[in-house]
Amino acid sequence: MEIKQQITALRTQLREHNHNYYVLDNATISDYDFDMKLKELQDLEAKYPEFHDPTSPTLRVGGMVTKNFETVVHGQRMYSLDNSYSKEDLEDWEKRIQKGLGDIEVEFTCELKYDGASISLTYEEGKLIKAVTRGDGFQGDNVTTNIKTIKSVPLQLKGDYPPKFDIRGEIVLPFEGFAKMNAERLANGEDPYMNPRNTASGSLKLQDSAAVAKRPLDCLLYGIVGQKTGITSQWQMLDKARDWGFKVPAVARLCKTTDEVMAFIEYWDVHRHDLPYETDGVVIKVSSLQQQDELGHTSKSPRWAMAYKFKAEQVSTVLNEISYQVGRTGAITPVANLEAVLLAGTTVKRASLHNADQIAKFDIREGDTVFVEKGGEIIPKIIGVDFSKRPQNSEPTRYIDHCPECHTELVRTEGDAKHYCANYYGCPVQITGRIQHYISRKAMDIEGMGSETISLLFQEGLITNYADLYTLTKEQVMPLERMAEKSAENLVNGVAASVNIPFERVMFALGIRFVGETVAKKLAKAYKNIDALMIATEEELTAVDEIGERIAQSVVEFFENETNQETIARLKSYGVQFELSAEKLQNQTEKLKGQTFVVSGVFEKVSRDELKKLIEDNGGKVGSSVSAKTTYLVAGAKMGPSKRTKAETLGVQIISEDDFLGLV
Repeated sequence: MEIKQQITALRTQLREHNHNYYVLDNATISDYDFDMKLKELQDLEAKYPEFHDPTSPTLRVGGMVTKNFETVVHGQRMYSLDNSYSKEDLEDWEKRIQKGLGDIEVEFTCELKYDGASISLTYEEGKLIKAVTRGDGFQGDNVTTNIKTIKSVPLQLKGDYPPKFDIRGEIVLPFEGFAKMNAERLANGEDPYMNPRNTASGSLKLQDSAAVAKRPLDCLLYGIVGQKTGITSQWQMLDKARDWGFKVPAVARLCKTTDEVMAFIEYWDVHRHDLPYETDGVVIKVSSLQQQDELGHTSKSPRWAMAYKFKAEQVSTVLNEISYQVGRTGAITPVANLEAVLLAGTTVKRASLHNADQIAKFDIREGDTVFVEKGGEIIPKIIGVDFSKRPQNSEPTRYIDHCPECHTELVRTEGDAKHYCANYYGCPVQITGRIQHYISRKAMDIEGMGSETISLLFQEGLITNYADLYTLTKEQVMPLERMAEKSAENLVNGVAASVNIPFERVMFALGIRFVGETVAKKLAKAYKNIDALMIATEEELTAVDEIGERIAQSVVEFFENETNQETIARLKSYGVQFELSAEKLQNQTEKLKGQTFVVSGVFEKVSRDELKKLIEDNGGKVGSSVSAKTTYLVAGAKMGPSKRTKAETLGVQIISEDDFLGLV
C-alpha cells in the first residue's frame, strides 16, 4: 500500500475508534491495539512530514507550549442565560414568549445544564480551526492547542456538515477522573483540587498542552451558530451535531407545555446525582430557530432561553465580623466575614450582605450562626439566621455612618438601597477603583496591568486619575514591586495601544455612574463624538433610546465637573478615541429618525440581524412588539398572525422586505 494511503487509512480507523470510545462509550478495539495503531501512525508521520494533517489523531497527545493566549473576538456573542427557580418563573417567561410571538404553538427543548467551562469551537470544511473560551461573551482566549487534546472533540467531522459554523458547549471533568486526579495529588503530598468545574476551567489555560492531554477532560456540545446550516430547530440541531461526530448528551427532551418541562426538571433534580458530571440545572429553549430569531435578545441574554437552577446547597457557619467595602462609584457594600465552610465544592469565607436594609431585614449580627447558600451557585449569600444559636450578649448591628477609607460622612438618597461616600474625587479607593475599571477588559483592555499594579502606582504618587496612565515611563514603573524591565515595557506599551480602543468602549471606561456597556453604545451612537455629548441637556439625553432621567442626570453632572473636563482634555491630547470611527459613520444616516420598526418573519435578501442593523444605522429604533408607537411592521415569510392582526387593529403600516430596503 502506498505510504499516503496507509497514513490516511490509519487516521480514519483511529478517528472511528476514538469516536466509538469517547463519544458513544462503546469501545470497538482494545487499548493495546489502539496504542499500537497510534504508534504506527506517529512513526509514519515522523518519517514522512510532507503528509502532515492538523486533524491527525496523533496531535491529541499535546506537546506544544503556549506562553500567551491570544484574545479572539467571537463571531457571534456568547450570551449568559436568565435564571429561574420556580414553576411560576417559567410560566411568567412562557407568557412573555407568547406575547412576543402571538398565539401560536411553541415547543421547548429541555437540556441539562452542565457545570463546566464554556467553549466555542469553529469548524471550516469539517476541520477544527479554532477553540475560544467564553471570556466576557464578546471575546475570549484562543485555547485551540489545548482543546485538540480532548478526545471527545472531533478534529475532523463526518457526514453532511455545513462549510463553516461555530458550535458551543462545556468542557467538563467527570467525577471519576476528578477523583483519580486528586488521589494522585494526595499520593504525591500535594493539596487536592477543590471542585471539577474550576479544575476544568483552569486546565484550558495550562501552558503545556501535554499536561492538558493527561487530564480526563470531556466536551459536551449544545448549540450551533452560523448562516445556512440547514437546521430549523434546536431539537434537530442536537441530532445533527451527533451525526457529525460531536458528543451531545442524549437526555434532552422536546416538550409542549410548562407541565412537561417541570416533569423533566423534577426527574433530573433527583437523578442528577447519578450522572458522571456536575449539573446545576436545566436549560429550556424555544426549539424553533425562526421563533428564536423573532424573540431576539436583551442586552445580556436571549429571550428564547431560560435556565432553571436546582435548589442551591445550603450550609450554616459563624459570622465573625461585618466589614465594609467602597466601590468605584462610592457605593458601600457590607461584607460578612465567615468561619470557613465548604459550600458547593469551594471554601467560602466571605459573603455579600448587600445593604443596610438586608442586614435589618434578617437582623444579622456579628457572632450569629447564619445560613449561607450560593446565589445561582456562584456568589455566596446569607439567607437567614439560626436564632437558637445567637449569643446572649448579642447586640444589633449598627450600620457605619462614615466611609471606612476616607472617613467622609455617608449619604443615602431617597429610593436608593445603598449608602454612598460623597468624597468622589478624594476617596483613595474610589480613585483607584475608577482607574481599575478604566483598564478592565470590557473597557480599555490595557494589557500588562492589574488591580495591584494600579494600587502601587497610586501609592507611589505616579497616578491620581486615568489620564496619568499615559504619562508613565518604563523608568518610573520598573522600581515597583514584582516589576521587571520586560513587564514595565509591556505595561507602557499596553497603555499606548489603548488609544485605538473605539469611542463606545471609551465611553464605558470613563466610569460614569449608571452608564454600562449598552448605555455607552447608545450614547456614542446618538452623539457621534464627546464634544456633542458634553453639552447635551438632560432633556435631550432622555430623548435617546433607553436613556432615563437618572442616567441623563448622572451624565450631565459628570461632564459639568471641571476635574472631569480637564481629564477628558488630557485624554484627547494623548490620542484616545472620542468620536465614532469613519468606518462606523460611513453607512449611518438619519433617514429613519423618529421611526420605530418591528421586524417579524423570515427574509430573503438580508438576514433579520442585518435588517435590524440597517434600521439602527439609519437612525431608527427596533421595537420588540407591535404597539401604538410602532411606525412600520416589516413582514417576512412565516410571520405570526397575531402581529399582523395587532398591526391592522392599531393602524400600523405593514411593509415588505423590498419596501423597507427602498426606504433606506
